[in-house]
Amino acid sequence: MQTFDLMPTNGRKSFGGKAKVIVENNVSTLISYNTVVATYNHLENKVYLEGYFSPTTMQHQNAFLEFYGFDKLNKHEIECINDIEKITS
Repeated sequence: MQTFDLMPTNGRKSFGGKAKVIVENNVSTLISYNTVVATYNHLENKVYLEGYFSPTTMQHQNAFLEFYGFDKLNKHEIECINDIEKITS
């Protein structure tokens, strides 16, 4: 198991330890504060979001999406989409 602090993609230096990623068995799990808010299955190349929580958590989710090569989402998209499949060309 590997754990690391997720870094922002918007120019900030850090999330102050509030966004952590745990990687285990080909799955990365995003913990925002103390809540699981997203997972990325490396074998399926799919991200699963647990829905919209707050503006800050949405920043964590979007940094997680970008870290794994997915596009950012807005609040409405996060509320409506349960999983995003990366489109490869």
